Amino acid sequence: MSKRADYEEKATELILPIVEQNGFELVDVEYVKEGSDNYLRAYIDKPGGIMIEDCEIVSRAFSDLLDEKDFISESYILEVSSPGLGRPFRKDKDFQRNIGEEVEFKLFSPVNRKKDYVGILKAFDSETITIEFENGEESQFERKNLAIIRQTVYF
Repeated sequence: MSKRADYEEKATELILPIVEQNGFELVDVEYVKEGSDNYLRAYIDKPGGIMIEDCEIVSRAFSDLLDEKDFISESYILEVSSPGLGRPFRKDKDFQRNIGEEVEFKLFSPVNRKKDYVGILKAFDSETITIEFENGEESQFERKNLAIIRQTVYF
């Protein structure tokens, strides 16, 4: 297991009880290097959306546990936030959460001479997604051909 994956797994084990105790959902935990800084990021959510106060509650408790367990050898910046509106789907639970929602996605290779699509996510499995288009037709796309998929955001 890579160092990154190990950090993410251990951090998930620590934060999950905190998140659940507060009635939130843990969306993802990632450990990434950006420029010269390392970041440990936890994304949390709840029906109606996460408020900054929610992030503070989780961040304080999580930070104390991280200090106690001290399993990350290099310095890092801890961030606890909402997943954000335009965040790409990464895990099956991202797909599950968005069943029945409008999504936009780009393909690596065109299908029917198109790479960009918008439609309702009807179903998914480990290999495919099923999308219903405005005209009522449904099509399946291979997940391995998805460059990006996320919930459609209108401003």
